[in-house]
Amino acid sequence: MPAKKRSRALGAGLDELIPKKISSEKKENISFEKGTEIIVPLSKVEPDRKQPRKNFSEDSLQELADSIKQYGIFQPLLVQEKDDYFQIIAGERRWRAAKIAGLKEIPVIVRNLSSQEIAEVQLLENIQREDLNPIEVAEGYKELIDNYHMTQDELAERVSKSRTAITNSLRLLKLDERVRKMVVDEMITTGHARALLAITDPDKQYEFAQRVFDEKMSVREVEKAVKKLNQGKKKEREKVDSQLQALYDQIEENLKQITGTKVKIHAKDASKGKIEIEYYSKEDLDRIIGMIRK
Repeated sequence: MPAKKRSRALGAGLDELIPKKISSEKKENISFEKGTEIIVPLSKVEPDRKQPRKNFSEDSLQELADSIKQYGIFQPLLVQEKDDYFQIIAGERRWRAAKIAGLKEIPVIVRNLSSQEIAEVQLLENIQREDLNPIEVAEGYKELIDNYHMTQDELAERVSKSRTAITNSLRLLKLDERVRKMVVDEMITTGHARALLAITDPDKQYEFAQRVFDEKMSVREVEKAVKKLNQGKKKEREKVDSQLQALYDQIEENLKQITGTKVKIHAKDASKGKIEIEYYSKEDLDRIIGMIRK
Protein backbone atom coordinates (compact mmCIF):
# COMPACT_ATOMS: atom_id res chain seq x y z
CA MET A 1 0.00 0.00 0.00
CA PRO A 2 2.69 2.61 0.83
CA ALA A 3 4.30 2.15 -2.62
CA LYS A 4 0.97 2.86 -4.35
CA LYS A 5 0.50 6.02 -2.33
CA ARG A 6 3.94 7.30 -3.33
CA SER A 7 3.17 6.55 -6.96
CA ARG A 8 -0.05 8.64 -6.87
CA ALA A 9 1.74 11.51 -5.16
CA LEU A 10 4.49 11.42 -7.74
CA GLY A 11 2.05 11.47 -10.64
CA ALA A 12 0.21 14.46 -9.20
CA GLY A 13 3.45 16.34 -8.59
CA LEU A 14 4.89 15.71 -12.06
CA ASP A 15 1.65 16.59 -13.86
CA GLU A 16 1.90 20.10 -12.49
CA LEU A 17 5.42 20.54 -13.86
CA ILE A 18 5.17 18.81 -17.26
CA PRO A 19 3.65 20.71 -20.22
CA LYS A 20 1.02 18.87 -22.24
CA LYS A 21 2.74 19.46 -25.59
CA ILE A 22 4.14 16.18 -26.91
CA SER A 23 6.69 15.77 -29.67
CA SER A 24 5.26 13.90 -32.67
CA GLU A 25 8.51 13.62 -34.61
CA LYS A 26 9.23 9.96 -35.40
CA LYS A 27 12.68 8.38 -35.32
CA GLU A 28 13.86 5.50 -37.44
CA ASN A 29 13.13 2.02 -36.02
CA ILE A 30 10.75 3.41 -33.36
CA SER A 31 7.20 2.09 -33.26
CA PHE A 32 4.44 4.22 -31.77
CA GLU A 33 1.86 2.70 -29.49
CA LYS A 34 -1.38 4.26 -28.34
CA GLY A 35 -1.31 7.75 -26.90
CA THR A 36 2.01 9.28 -25.89
CA GLU A 37 3.84 6.08 -24.96
CA ILE A 38 6.33 4.70 -27.48
CA ILE A 39 8.74 1.77 -27.54
CA VAL A 40 12.38 2.61 -28.29
CA PRO A 41 15.64 0.64 -28.45
CA LEU A 42 17.46 0.69 -25.11
CA SER A 43 20.63 1.67 -26.98
CA LYS A 44 19.01 4.96 -28.05
CA VAL A 45 18.34 6.07 -24.44
CA GLU A 46 21.02 7.78 -22.34
CA PRO A 47 20.98 9.24 -18.81
CA ASP A 48 21.27 12.95 -17.99
CA ARG A 49 24.68 13.46 -16.36
CA LYS A 50 23.38 16.54 -14.53
CA GLN A 51 20.56 14.84 -12.69
CA PRO A 52 20.78 15.09 -8.86
CA ARG A 53 20.91 11.38 -8.13
CA LYS A 54 24.47 10.02 -8.16
CA ASN A 55 24.27 6.83 -6.08
CA PHE A 56 22.43 3.64 -7.03
CA SER A 57 22.23 0.60 -4.78
CA GLU A 58 23.41 -2.49 -6.66
CA ASP A 59 21.17 -4.76 -4.58
CA SER A 60 18.15 -2.55 -5.24
CA LEU A 61 18.91 -2.45 -8.97
CA GLN A 62 19.20 -6.24 -9.10
CA GLU A 63 15.84 -6.63 -7.33
CA LEU A 64 14.24 -4.26 -9.84
CA ALA A 65 15.93 -6.08 -12.73
CA ASP A 66 14.52 -9.41 -11.49
CA SER A 67 11.06 -7.82 -11.32
CA ILE A 68 11.42 -6.38 -14.83
CA LYS A 69 12.43 -9.80 -16.19
CA GLN A 70 9.24 -11.28 -14.78
CA TYR A 71 6.70 -8.47 -15.22
CA GLY A 72 8.26 -5.85 -17.52
CA ILE A 73 8.45 -2.09 -16.92
CA PHE A 74 5.18 -0.80 -15.44
CA GLN A 75 5.91 2.94 -15.73
CA PRO A 76 7.47 4.38 -18.93
CA LEU A 77 10.59 6.51 -18.63
CA LEU A 78 10.21 10.25 -19.18
CA VAL A 79 12.64 11.44 -21.89
CA GLN A 80 13.40 14.34 -24.19
CA GLU A 81 14.55 14.09 -27.81
CA LYS A 82 18.14 14.84 -28.73
CA ASP A 83 19.71 14.68 -32.21
CA ASP A 84 20.18 10.92 -32.37
CA TYR A 85 19.07 9.64 -28.96
CA PHE A 86 16.64 10.16 -26.10
CA GLN A 87 17.90 11.73 -22.86
CA ILE A 88 16.34 10.53 -19.63
CA ILE A 89 14.45 13.12 -17.60
CA ALA A 90 13.03 10.67 -15.06
CA GLY A 91 13.59 6.92 -14.77
CA GLU A 92 17.35 6.33 -14.82
CA ARG A 93 16.99 3.61 -12.19
CA ARG A 94 14.53 1.74 -14.43
CA TRP A 95 16.92 2.20 -17.39
CA ARG A 96 19.84 0.76 -15.41
CA ALA A 97 17.75 -2.17 -14.21
CA ALA A 98 16.49 -2.80 -17.77
CA LYS A 99 20.11 -3.07 -18.95
CA ILE A 100 20.85 -5.58 -16.19
CA ALA A 101 17.70 -7.52 -17.15
CA GLY A 102 18.90 -7.69 -20.76
CA LEU A 103 16.01 -5.77 -22.33
CA LYS A 104 16.50 -4.54 -25.89
CA GLU A 105 13.55 -2.11 -25.90
CA ILE A 106 11.86 0.03 -23.26
CA PRO A 107 8.70 2.19 -23.06
CA VAL A 108 9.17 5.97 -22.90
CA ILE A 109 7.09 9.13 -22.92
CA VAL A 110 8.61 12.04 -24.82
CA ARG A 111 8.35 15.57 -23.46
CA ASN A 112 9.83 18.91 -24.51
CA LEU A 113 10.88 20.71 -21.31
CA SER A 114 13.10 23.65 -20.41
CA SER A 115 16.28 23.02 -18.43
CA GLN A 116 14.62 24.40 -15.29
CA GLU A 117 11.58 22.16 -15.70
CA ILE A 118 13.85 19.14 -16.19
CA ALA A 119 15.79 19.96 -13.01
CA GLU A 120 12.54 20.36 -11.06
CA VAL A 121 11.05 17.12 -12.39
CA GLN A 122 14.20 15.12 -11.63
CA LEU A 123 14.47 16.49 -8.11
CA LEU A 124 10.77 16.08 -7.39
CA GLU A 125 10.61 12.52 -8.68
CA ASN A 126 13.62 11.40 -6.68
CA ILE A 127 12.43 13.12 -3.49
CA GLN A 128 8.93 11.67 -3.72
CA ARG A 129 10.33 8.21 -4.46
CA GLU A 130 12.84 8.65 -1.60
CA ASP A 131 15.63 7.76 -4.04
CA LEU A 132 18.02 10.56 -3.04
CA ASN A 133 20.22 10.68 0.03
CA PRO A 134 19.99 13.88 2.14
CA ILE A 135 23.13 15.41 0.62
CA GLU A 136 21.90 14.84 -2.94
CA VAL A 137 18.59 16.48 -2.00
CA ALA A 138 20.44 19.50 -0.57
CA GLU A 139 22.64 19.74 -3.68
CA GLY A 140 19.52 19.55 -5.87
CA TYR A 141 17.90 22.38 -3.92
CA LYS A 142 21.06 24.48 -4.20
CA GLU A 143 21.26 23.91 -7.96
CA LEU A 144 17.69 25.15 -8.47
CA ILE A 145 18.31 28.20 -6.26
CA ASP A 146 21.67 29.09 -7.85
CA ASN A 147 20.95 28.29 -11.49
CA TYR A 148 17.38 29.55 -11.73
CA HIS A 149 17.46 32.34 -9.13
CA MET A 150 14.70 30.83 -7.05
CA THR A 151 14.09 31.92 -3.46
CA GLN A 152 13.75 29.33 -0.72
CA ASP A 153 10.04 30.16 -0.49
CA GLU A 154 9.56 29.59 -4.24
CA LEU A 155 11.49 26.34 -4.08
CA ALA A 156 9.47 25.15 -1.08
CA GLU A 157 6.26 25.73 -3.02
CA ARG A 158 7.56 23.95 -6.14
CA VAL A 159 8.62 20.78 -4.32
CA SER A 160 5.78 20.83 -1.75
CA LYS A 161 8.07 21.20 1.25
CA SER A 162 8.10 23.68 4.11
CA ARG A 163 10.54 26.60 4.08
CA THR A 164 12.07 25.17 7.26
CA ALA A 165 12.68 21.82 5.56
CA ILE A 166 14.46 23.55 2.67
CA THR A 167 16.61 25.63 5.06
CA ASN A 168 17.57 22.62 7.20
CA SER A 169 18.45 20.63 4.10
CA LEU A 170 20.70 23.37 2.69
CA ARG A 171 22.50 23.69 6.03
CA LEU A 172 23.90 20.18 5.50
CA LEU A 173 26.10 21.56 2.71
CA LYS A 174 28.02 23.56 5.34
CA LEU A 175 29.32 20.32 6.83
CA ASP A 176 32.89 19.22 6.28
CA GLU A 177 33.11 17.12 3.11
CA ARG A 178 34.15 14.04 5.11
CA VAL A 179 31.13 14.42 7.38
CA ARG A 180 28.83 14.78 4.36
CA LYS A 181 30.25 11.48 3.08
CA MET A 182 29.34 9.88 6.42
CA VAL A 183 25.75 11.09 5.94
CA VAL A 184 25.69 9.63 2.40
CA ASP A 185 27.05 6.32 3.73
CA GLU A 186 24.40 6.36 6.49
CA MET A 187 27.06 6.28 9.20
CA ILE A 188 25.30 9.22 10.87
CA THR A 189 21.80 10.67 10.44
CA THR A 190 20.80 14.16 9.36
CA GLY A 191 19.87 14.82 12.99
CA HIS A 192 23.43 14.01 14.06
CA ALA A 193 24.77 16.12 11.18
CA ARG A 194 22.73 19.21 12.09
CA ALA A 195 23.96 18.97 15.69
CA LEU A 196 27.56 18.78 14.43
CA LEU A 197 27.14 22.05 12.51
CA ALA A 198 27.73 23.86 15.81
CA ILE A 199 31.38 22.69 15.59
CA THR A 200 32.93 25.14 13.14
CA ASP A 201 36.44 23.63 12.95
CA PRO A 202 36.33 21.09 10.05
CA ASP A 203 38.84 18.65 11.56
CA LYS A 204 37.19 18.72 15.00
CA GLN A 205 33.79 18.29 13.36
CA TYR A 206 35.01 15.19 11.51
CA GLU A 207 36.67 13.77 14.63
CA PHE A 208 33.47 14.26 16.59
CA ALA A 209 31.42 12.65 13.79
CA GLN A 210 33.65 9.57 13.97
CA ARG A 211 33.08 9.48 17.73
CA VAL A 212 29.31 9.65 17.12
CA PHE A 213 29.55 6.64 14.82
CA ASP A 214 31.92 4.63 17.01
CA GLU A 215 29.96 5.21 20.21
CA LYS A 216 26.54 4.94 18.50
CA MET A 217 25.48 8.20 20.12
CA SER A 218 21.88 9.38 19.91
CA VAL A 219 21.05 12.80 18.46
CA ARG A 220 20.23 14.09 21.93
CA GLU A 221 23.58 12.86 23.26
CA VAL A 222 25.39 14.60 20.42
CA GLU A 223 23.54 17.86 21.06
CA LYS A 224 24.48 17.77 24.76
CA ALA A 225 28.12 16.85 24.05
CA VAL A 226 28.53 19.59 21.42
CA LYS A 227 26.92 22.16 23.74
CA LYS A 228 29.29 21.16 26.54
CA LEU A 229 32.25 21.37 24.15
CA ASN A 230 31.31 24.87 23.02
CA GLN A 231 30.67 26.03 26.59
CA GLY A 232 34.19 24.91 27.50
CA LYS A 233 35.59 26.92 24.58
CA LYS A 234 33.55 29.95 25.63
CA LYS A 235 34.91 29.78 29.19
CA GLU A 236 38.45 29.50 27.82
CA ARG A 237 37.88 32.58 25.65
CA GLU A 238 36.43 34.44 28.64
CA LYS A 239 39.50 33.50 30.69
CA VAL A 240 41.82 34.81 27.98
CA ASP A 241 39.68 37.94 27.62
CA SER A 242 39.88 38.65 31.35
CA GLN A 243 43.66 38.31 31.29
CA LEU A 244 43.92 40.68 28.33
CA GLN A 245 41.57 43.17 29.97
CA ALA A 246 43.79 43.30 33.05
CA LEU A 247 46.75 44.06 30.79
CA TYR A 248 44.78 46.75 28.93
CA ASP A 249 43.77 48.37 32.24
CA GLN A 250 47.42 48.61 33.25
CA ILE A 251 48.43 50.10 29.88
CA GLU A 252 45.57 52.63 30.09
CA GLU A 253 46.78 53.72 33.55
CA ASN A 254 50.37 54.09 32.34
CA LEU A 255 49.30 56.18 29.33
CA LYS A 256 47.09 58.31 31.55
CA GLN A 257 50.12 59.13 33.72
CA ILE A 258 52.16 60.02 30.63
CA THR A 259 49.56 62.14 28.78
CA GLY A 260 47.83 63.65 31.78
CA THR A 261 44.40 62.83 30.30
CA LYS A 262 42.00 59.88 29.99
CA VAL A 263 43.08 57.03 27.69
CA LYS A 264 40.89 54.08 26.63
CA ILE A 265 41.90 50.91 24.72
CA HIS A 266 39.13 49.39 22.55
CA ALA A 267 40.16 45.82 21.68
CA LYS A 268 38.50 44.11 18.70
CA ASP A 269 40.27 40.85 19.49
CA ALA A 270 43.56 39.69 20.99
CA SER A 271 45.60 41.33 18.22
CA LYS A 272 43.57 44.33 16.94
CA GLY A 273 41.91 47.43 18.34
CA LYS A 274 42.29 51.18 18.79
CA ILE A 275 43.49 53.67 21.43
CA GLU A 276 41.28 56.65 22.33
CA ILE A 277 42.90 59.73 23.93
CA GLU A 278 40.67 62.49 25.27
CA TYR A 279 41.50 66.24 25.18
CA TYR A 280 39.56 69.15 26.67
CA SER A 281 40.78 72.19 24.74
CA LYS A 282 42.82 73.23 21.70
CA GLU A 283 45.81 73.83 23.93
CA ASP A 284 45.34 70.36 25.43
CA LEU A 285 45.27 68.83 21.93
CA ASP A 286 48.44 70.71 20.90
CA ARG A 287 50.16 69.50 24.04
CA ILE A 288 49.26 65.84 23.42
CA ILE A 289 50.27 66.05 19.73
CA GLY A 290 53.58 67.54 20.78
CA MET A 291 54.17 64.64 23.17
CA ILE A 292 53.38 62.10 20.44
CA ARG A 293 55.78 63.80 18.01
CA LYS A 294 58.58 63.65 20.56
